Amino acid sequence: MIDREQYEPGAANVAQVRKDGETWALVLVKDLRHPPEKVWRALTEPAHLREWAPFDASGDLGHVGTVDLTWVGAPAPIETRITRADAPTLLEYESGGNTMRWELEERDGGTHLTLWAVIDRRFISMGAAGWHIAFDVLQRLLDGVPIGRIAGAAAMQFDGWRRLNAEYARQFGAESPKSEA
Repeated sequence: MIDREQYEPGAANVAQVRKDGETWALVLVKDLRHPPEKVWRALTEPAHLREWAPFDASGDLGHVGTVDLTWVGAPAPIETRITRADAPTLLEYESGGNTMRWELEERDGGTHLTLWAVIDRRFISMGAAGWHIAFDVLQRLLDGVPIGRIAGAAAMQFDGWRRLNAEYARQFGAESPKSEA
């Protein structure tokens, strides 16, 4: 594992917002150098999720059914219903009243990864900053140079997270929440 202190997230260019009335969805896109099958395992298997995702899973997300997700810093697990699991191209689940949809498309031997995440608009820039960092951590894990999960309060301590939060808030026309630390 490389030193996390060397990590610095890039420009705020990974996330977009789609608005449908009061429903706001984050859309994050990342091109990865690894085939969809490898990325699928990282998105669905609990041991891989613990290395990069902002939650732990009680079971494999690669099958329709129910698992518990425990988000970093949350006091209790949330029952999560996996509604679609079409390996290795589509994963969709509902957790805490929100829907998350992962699309994996093979491109030039790698994967074009898209996450659609419905999120409370008050937290849209925070979510974008957090998922931006999570995608970077995922990329490094897949590349064989893991830096360890950076999520929740630990992510918010990074200057890079605060910068991303402010940049995404400006891009989305959303207020940046006052409690950034």
